[in-house]
Amino acid sequence: MKAQWKQYKDIINAVVKPALGCTEPISAAFASATAAELLGKTPEKIAVHVSDNLYKNSMGVFVPGTGKIGLPIAAAVGAIGGNAQAGLEVLAKITSEDVEKAQALIDAGNVVASRKDVEEFIYCYVEVEAGSDKATVEVCGGHTQVVKKTLNGETVFEQEVSAAQSTGSICDGVDISIAQIYDYATQASFEEIEFILEASVLNDTLSKEGLENSYGLEVGRTIEQSIANGFMGEDLVNKIIMRTSSASDARMGGATLPAMSNFGSGNQGIAATMPVVVTAEHFKASEELLARALIMSHLGAIYIKSYYPPLSAFCGNTVTSGAAAMAMVYLAGGTFEQACFAIQNVLSDCSGMVCDGAKSTCAMKVKTSTSSAVNGFLMAMSNNEAHDQGIVAHDVEKTIRNVGKLVTTGMGVTDSTIIDIMSA
Repeated sequence: MKAQWKQYKDIINAVVKPALGCTEPISAAFASATAAELLGKTPEKIAVHVSDNLYKNSMGVFVPGTGKIGLPIAAAVGAIGGNAQAGLEVLAKITSEDVEKAQALIDAGNVVASRKDVEEFIYCYVEVEAGSDKATVEVCGGHTQVVKKTLNGETVFEQEVSAAQSTGSICDGVDISIAQIYDYATQASFEEIEFILEASVLNDTLSKEGLENSYGLEVGRTIEQSIANGFMGEDLVNKIIMRTSSASDARMGGATLPAMSNFGSGNQGIAATMPVVVTAEHFKASEELLARALIMSHLGAIYIKSYYPPLSAFCGNTVTSGAAAMAMVYLAGGTFEQACFAIQNVLSDCSGMVCDGAKSTCAMKVKTSTSSAVNGFLMAMSNNEAHDQGIVAHDVEKTIRNVGKLVTTGMGVTDSTIIDIMSA
């Protein structure tokens, strides 16, 4: 394998991972589980302090396996029943008894959760106590990136924050572009990229769960029922939107199934996966073609998102759906030029969508960006492309940089305003 392609594979493996539950409260659960493991006994008191963005994305989302919302339950159940060694799947094996004990700790006033003014977008500091013993864990720069541990005031582990994780610049120093991603996805040996097929298995299972059971706002099930009632047609477009939205319904509604995440976001992992999976089914594509399309979608999304912070006021499903549209063009037999058209079309459509925290309405945002992906893909196949309009430049690489600038320098105040509104 080319050295450059090895870098691409390493990038994907670093940030495309299974995650059980929304990654922000799960980060707190992971930090708490790590602290409890260090303490060596069940904590009697827990204090968790997080960055504004992590706080924002924990306020309204269900914690899997608990039926409850928020940072206190995530931290408490992580400390009591979590498995720190499982990373983002820290809560995979919690029991109802663990949840009861966690809630009792909260009800007794022994769990405190608060915001902390820090520069990092992803930051969580947990302090656990039992008797006279105290352990602390600091997570910074990545959802499971532990940078410091202390036990009874003594530092037992410390490392520097990974710059790639903390700034979102995972592609810094890597020779990468949309054209190079396309070449890698279409020319690398199948054996080297078939690992990405796990994303289709995990996220399709989550999608089926969202259609079979009631979660959140039931965005996917509403589309399914509308098709059954004759209000909507049973076509490829609605099937893509339905199956993608239902996966998000289940994820944000607390389903105890992992999603294959993308750059720290389960919803974005879903948005990068499900439209591609359904399109592949429609065209009866082989597993190899599906794998190539998923590489294109996931790595394309990572690359575009590397131009702005990992957590912000910008809903990342927008750019993720742009990458998915590129992959859909590939599956439909379109050209590379048309694949670029698809990205341009999506970024011109819904780049103004804001992130106001993780919650059940994220499934609606996934529905919106996925709809844009489908329309952008269909327009591209007819050789229609948005360009030289607004933030959308003449070529896709310049547009990607424009979006990065918009988010990085233009949406800071927006993010602060959103957090102030939500915390009022």
